Amino acid sequence: MDELIAHRYWVRRLKPFPHVTVQNVFNQAFYDTLEDHYRRIAAVESRFNTSTPGYDASMALIRDNLDGPLAVFTSREWHDMLAGIAGVACTGDVSASLHQHRPGGNAGWPHNDLNPGWFAGPTPNDNETRYEGIDGVDYRTGKRPDGVEARETVRAVAVLFYLANPPWEPEDGGETGLFASLAAGQRGDGLRVPPRNNSMVMFECTPFSWHGYAGASRNERNCVAMWLHRPKQDVVETFGEASIVYW
Repeated sequence: MDELIAHRYWVRRLKPFPHVTVQNVFNQAFYDTLEDHYRRIAAVESRFNTSTPGYDASMALIRDNLDGPLAVFTSREWHDMLAGIAGVACTGDVSASLHQHRPGGNAGWPHNDLNPGWFAGPTPNDNETRYEGIDGVDYRTGKRPDGVEARETVRAVAVLFYLANPPWEPEDGGETGLFASLAAGQRGDGLRVPPRNNSMVMFECTPFSWHGYAGASRNERNCVAMWLHRPKQDVVETFGEASIVYW
């Protein structure tokens, strides 16, 4: 991973809730391969799913597109680096997808991402990652074929990595809003993270990690959205079971 990362100047901020931002995440040569891989996927319209209720974006699972450098986002080395930065003991289970917002799309709703995620099989070993949707296990509900083992986890770390976007200027919109409370999110009153290529924002998922897509983008807004996970019991002991936001 060290040969791909451009630097370690990652900025940690505490307001409106603890998060980390970084510009120029990867070296330029590797970033260029990520953008090229994204564009090859986006060129095949059928690879993107537009049926997510209430969400004005289309998505493609990276799990289904591991034939290029975007697979880095499902690697154990990447997983462990992010978990270490967030300071959260994660399970090795990864949900990662490409998100594409069309110009002028609607703003999202404020949410904290403290949602459950189900994965097949036992907890991955220290060298593995496990993807969502394997062996017919429904990520959101845990529904699965008879005889299939599955585990309920909860999202632990959220990551947005921006790529394949036009150069961003103030007033272009399409930012990710970070909010101090649900009410602040409903007002749109918070910090806005612009979708500059090869930049990233990440944070631990807690009852207070309110965020949402700001919308009103003049241009297409493309990113990798991914989540690391933690055992459900860890969340119950840390935040209380009532804090988990079921789908």
